Amino acid sequence: MASVEDRNAIREAIRKICVGFPDQYWRDIDKASAYPQAFVDALTQSGYLGCLIPEEYGGAGLGMAEAAIILEEINRSPGNGLACHAQMYTMGTLLRHGSADQKQRYLPGIASGEIRLQAFGVTEPNAGSESTRIETRAERKGDKYIVNGQKIFISRVKQSDLMLLLARTTPYNELTDKTQGLSVFILDLRDIKGRFEVQPLDMMFNYHTNILFFENVEIPVENRIGEEGKGFRYIIDGWNAERILIASEAIGDGRWFVDKGTKYASERVVFGKPIGANQGVQFPLAKAYAHVEAAACMRDVAAAKFDAGEKCGAEANMAKLLASEASWEAANACLDAHGGYGFTREFDVERKFRETRLFMTAPINNNLVLAFLGQNVLGMPKSY
Repeated sequence: MASVEDRNAIREAIRKICVGFPDQYWRDIDKASAYPQAFVDALTQSGYLGCLIPEEYGGAGLGMAEAAIILEEINRSPGNGLACHAQMYTMGTLLRHGSADQKQRYLPGIASGEIRLQAFGVTEPNAGSESTRIETRAERKGDKYIVNGQKIFISRVKQSDLMLLLARTTPYNELTDKTQGLSVFILDLRDIKGRFEVQPLDMMFNYHTNILFFENVEIPVENRIGEEGKGFRYIIDGWNAERILIASEAIGDGRWFVDKGTKYASERVVFGKPIGANQGVQFPLAKAYAHVEAAACMRDVAAAKFDAGEKCGAEANMAKLLASEASWEAANACLDAHGGYGFTREFDVERKFRETRLFMTAPINNNLVLAFLGQNVLGMPKSY
């Protein structure tokens, strides 16, 4: 576990990297719908994207608390960690459930950035959040699997060398336990055999999100992670890490909005005084600040439990819920404080406003978080 001094040093190091990529850089990237390759390269070279990979595979061997700091600070700057956060944690499925050969084959390259693992193919048009109902089929034929189907809302495929793919290996109607029958594969996007089409989606934010089509795509049997049919459990195993890190990005956004709104409200003079002296401007920002800081406390508890190897499903989900809502509250307070200027690109509020809204919907809708808490923590009847 890193010391307080070490964690503060990580914060400062990330801030220094982010200083090299100011508002205008992210503004131009957003306007052009481009990928922030220069920023990702700088972060890769720093080694921080490999922070969760053990030292034996070339990573930094840091904990979830340190990974959370990294993404929080990126989002507290003008930047957005979603451009590269998957490189940090998608490998978790491979690390926890992959074979010794798979880990040795891929993890050192992922740690160095030589291999990009940024895409996770799970979501489908007809399944949505009900992942056990996915239809993309992987049928074993000798020493390979043949994949046919479709995925949607899959980000950074064109910025990845590998993709983790969840596909059905047993038909749904043949199962008694619906969480079975799904398997996870490592798909090498550099050497596709079969027809594989990537169709970009035009989204309200610049996240390079796509629809994927698979037609007789071949995956070697040795690229299956773990046992056949156990893939859904392997995916669930990584959800707590994802929730904690997404919460961290939302907290970073929330702190950016509070800082931005507070500064503007303190400097903008109307009717002879700073608008921040008016309770209608001041109180929403103060309230948002309190909620962002409270969410950060829950995130810290979740990360500490994760690093200690303790159960943290409730805390991870609450952190994601509270952080996403607090960030959205801060976004609205900041936009209201800026008035008409908040809608102009040069102030960056509208861009961050669009970006942070995602966190209440993805990677899991907050209503499903509430259902989890109601049923699994409070013990109320199952709602779905």
